[in-house]
Formats: sequence, structure tokens, C-alpha cells
Amino acid sequence: MPPSLASLLGFVVWTLLLVFALISWRSVDALRGHRRLDEFPAGVPHGTDAYWRLNRAHLNCVENLPLFATVVLVAHLRGASIDLLAVTCLGARVGQTLTHVASGRPAAVLVRATFYTAQLLLLVGMVWTVARG
Repeated sequence: MPPSLASLLGFVVWTLLLVFALISWRSVDALRGHRRLDEFPAGVPHGTDAYWRLNRAHLNCVENLPLFATVVLVAHLRGASIDLLAVTCLGARVGQTLTHVASGRPAAVLVRATFYTAQLLLLVGMVWTVARG
């Protein structure tokens, strides 16, 4: 499997891991009697700051996965080599997620924004490479 397709699969696996982390967090909260299972409204901050950062990190992955997937799949269909860009982009995604979940302090937000900017620039580079053929 080409590294770019492996990166796409890695992005999906990373997103799934975050879903499982959220489900586990919610389940533990419910089992401890802290919340009912229906007390997790979508799009509304609830739970601890750490829980909400995990929730947002998951949504960030969901929001960006279609962009990454489209570019990787089109590149694969066109035979364009974006392997290094795709692998690096996945690394930046993981770095952004870990930073997002770890802290909401200003320094962490700056690091997270840097990882996200890197992802955007890498995606532009991937699109450019695919468009050039």
C-alpha cells in the first residue's frame, strides 16, 4: 500500500480512536452516576474542559478528513506522488490532536494552530502536486 493511502487509513483510525475515547468517557461518566447517557448534547459545551477539548479534537478530525481523503484518492487515481506530504500531514494532525487534548493554555493553542497551519499548507502542496499532474 502506498504511504499516502496508508496515511489516509491512519487518519481514519485516528478519528475512530477519538470516537472510542469519547464513548468511553461518556460511559464511565454514566456508570459513575455523574451524568445520564442522554446528557451529552451535540455542539453545546458540557463536561470537563478536558472532555470538551477531546470532543472538539474529534470534530476537527471529522471536519478535515474529507479534504485529506479527496486529495489522497485523486492523487492515487492520477498516479501523483504525494506520499511524503500525506505522511507529514497525518503527523501534523496527530500532533494537533494531542496538543488540543493536553491543554487549553495559550502556549498549547499556539502549538495547535501551528500544527493546523502546517496541515493546511501540506494540503495545498498536495493539491498543487495533483493539479500539476
